[in-house]
Amino acid sequence: MPRAAANGIELAYESFGRASDRPLLMITGLGAQMLQWDEPFCEALAARGHYAIRFDNRDVGLSTNFDAAGLPDLAALMKPGADRSGVAYTLDDMADDAAGLMTALGLESAHVFGASMGGMIAQTLAYRHAPRVRSLISLYSSTGNPALPPARPEAMAVLMAPRPSDRAGAIEAVVNAARVTSGPAYPIDADQMRAKASRMFDRASTPNASARHLAAVTAHGNRAQRLASITAPTLVIHGTADPLVSVEGGRDTAKCIAGAELVEIEGLGHGIPPALWARFADLIAAHTQKAEAARSR
Repeated sequence: MPRAAANGIELAYESFGRASDRPLLMITGLGAQMLQWDEPFCEALAARGHYAIRFDNRDVGLSTNFDAAGLPDLAALMKPGADRSGVAYTLDDMADDAAGLMTALGLESAHVFGASMGGMIAQTLAYRHAPRVRSLISLYSSTGNPALPPARPEAMAVLMAPRPSDRAGAIEAVVNAARVTSGPAYPIDADQMRAKASRMFDRASTPNASARHLAAVTAHGNRAQRLASITAPTLVIHGTADPLVSVEGGRDTAKCIAGAELVEIEGLGHGIPPALWARFADLIAAHTQKAEAARSR
């Protein structure tokens, strides 16, 4: 798997489709490898005219690891007024990573699609490197506004639970997290999820990265005012039954970005189930085509 030098680190990446098609940079969420973007979904995006690029964020998968930074004190970081200056890295750094990857791949600009924490990184990229973002797709993400509803207790428990380092425990933790966060209308296929979790563990095990990712999110704070400066055409997608990042997070994102389109999917939780791959691909393709048409005027 290729690795690219970006922002002083190395990022592992993979592409789908033709380099001459609409570039689509896909940014995963907290603790998630690029495999979180299922290959058939990436292929569906490519089939709709995208040059889809998935990659491992810093600290996960085959990208540069930050274990030397140690584990953050999340309880202390989450207290109001806490000093968060000592975190290993922030979402600004991760947005700069994404911009660096684009440079390494020879992309002056791209459509940017981020999920959950990846949506926060994509938002940050859109105002921090505005000329490089043709359009923004923010999926089950939020603004960091502390007034928004928090994760439900069962979802927060999954988020904060220590990541097992043994293979069997790590795999079952992924399955359990998906079961808790999937939403009532789209229950997971446990066997399929277990197979996916197995592939991820065997590829690379980075159990401590999630804590540092969460510290990066916490340190970034409220992006609402910064989001108001985004001029890229924006599509916000959110499930109405997301127990981890409430639908109010998507609504607030759309409210903060002028002209943003909000699509709510009834009964969907925190994920992209196979049953919705085609619908998601169609939504994203329509959005990027519209953005390209506006650019060519």
